[in-house]
Amino acid sequence: MEIVFVYTKKRSEFGKQCNFSDRSAELHVDILPDPSLTANFVERDPCDVPIQCTQEMSEHEVNTERFVSETRGINHIEGGWPKDVNPQEMEQTIRYRKKVEKDEHYVNTIMQLGGLMEHCIKQNNAIDIYQEYFTDEGVAEESKEQPSAKTVNVFRDPNEMKRTATSLSWHPDGSRKLAVAYSSLEFQRASGNMSYDSYIWDIENPNKPEMTLKPVSPLVCLEYNPKDSHILVGGSYNGQIAYWDTRKGSQPVDMSTIEHSHRDPVYKVIWLQSKTGTDTFSASTDGQVLWWDIRKMNEPTERLVLDPSKKGKLDNALGAISLEFETTMPTKFMVGTEQGLVVSCNRKAKTPAEKIVCTYSGHHGPIYALQRNPFFPKNFLTIADWTARIWSEDIKESSIMWTKYHMANLLDGCWSPTRPSVFFTVKMDGTLDVWDFLFKQNDPTLSLKVCNEALYSLRVQDNGRFMACGSQLGTATLLEITSGLCTLQKNEKALATAMFERETKREKILEARHREMRLKERSRSEQSKEDEGKEGDSEESTEDLVSRAEKEFFEIVEAEQRKKEKEDAKEKLKVKMMCEE
Repeated sequence: MEIVFVYTKKRSEFGKQCNFSDRSAELHVDILPDPSLTANFVERDPCDVPIQCTQEMSEHEVNTERFVSETRGINHIEGGWPKDVNPQEMEQTIRYRKKVEKDEHYVNTIMQLGGLMEHCIKQNNAIDIYQEYFTDEGVAEESKEQPSAKTVNVFRDPNEMKRTATSLSWHPDGSRKLAVAYSSLEFQRASGNMSYDSYIWDIENPNKPEMTLKPVSPLVCLEYNPKDSHILVGGSYNGQIAYWDTRKGSQPVDMSTIEHSHRDPVYKVIWLQSKTGTDTFSASTDGQVLWWDIRKMNEPTERLVLDPSKKGKLDNALGAISLEFETTMPTKFMVGTEQGLVVSCNRKAKTPAEKIVCTYSGHHGPIYALQRNPFFPKNFLTIADWTARIWSEDIKESSIMWTKYHMANLLDGCWSPTRPSVFFTVKMDGTLDVWDFLFKQNDPTLSLKVCNEALYSLRVQDNGRFMACGSQLGTATLLEITSGLCTLQKNEKALATAMFERETKREKILEARHREMRLKERSRSEQSKEDEGKEGDSEESTEDLVSRAEKEFFEIVEAEQRKKEKEDAKEKLKVKMMCEE
């Protein structure tokens, strides 16, 4: 059953009827602001007021998952042999080859393929597929391009406690890998739990090192073997030399013994040009240069003490901090020392004293980098204190060219491998400078701020296009410069030769003038010594000197008295004449 209740109401009780119509707005009340309440409010200018309901939005961010790539090699195993033939047995393989070569089908196939191969070879000989047809236009376009550089990749020290990237070395085949040595240069502050590891990076994968090198002491320098790209040699903080074979893992294959190694950190190690490709030599601040054969690392094959007095005393030796060796001069090498001297040496001299040929002085502090010009080996570059200097082997008194003194110390530098007039320097303020002395000598052609910390190491690829800079906090920055700074310009070699010869001639003239002035000064000093000797022979006795001095004194006193008497007489005469007037 459904119960319904109905309420009833008259129309008059509903109120006034609503009649809607369109009309303009009317102002009924205008309430003005109260001036006394102004201090209680803050003026909003500008004032944003929403006039309709909108969807609320909020900013947010997400971290995408990092993709870690890994490089792996592939081992190819010889195959295609029948099951009954063992590829390791030489007799079985020879017997099987002879059997196949007698097969008519094999002979016909080889004859057919030989004709196609001959046709392709003739085509390649007739047409140079790598020929450049518009070389002149390319040079003109490159010359208009402004010098610049861009960062390609950044490789950071994976350890929490950051160390300095003290040395860089490019892989000799293709330069797709970069070996970086890490160590703390503030040796007194180095903590015990600091990592000793150094790394090999794939330049296309900055997320993870391709390989880790585990030395017994932090590596200060590291170098790839130019003949065998699997082998690296490194110099340690404790003075030991070690070498690695990347095919045999992260541990060193062999290292020098402590008692026959350097006594100080090894700052530079270089591979020598030899038939075996196993010879290297190292330099340290203990004042020694040691030669090694990595096949027998228990002791060095040769030793040289950098004693400038040529007596071979280790106490007087100059600490070596940089090293230079040019393959075209196999018997010569040069050493940059902590005292600011460059020592030129001849390895094949008969006695240790004759091995030190001469020295070049011009810097106030340690020479951090030393390198010969790859196009003009007689001219070499030194990086030290606040300036970079270019030297000629013929001038020992002074460098032939130099940069201005910078506000920040220069810590490394090198020549361009593709342009004879271009060299690079890095400074303590994190700046990379590119110098082209044919274009500008007072200022760098390009100055680039790479990072905020000091740059300690620099290495340029063989193509001159890419370079790596190592910083104080273990960051290795890969840079690419414009083609104009790495492409050989028209007549550049001739212009560089003329400039080197002109500056060398100028320095020779100045050196001759200085030598002449020194001879004159020496003759004057000898003449003055002779005059002093003559005066010494005719010296009077002490009594005679005292009596002569007393006589001169009394004569001066008497002369002063006579002078005063004359002045008094003149004054009296003047007064008398005034009175008479």
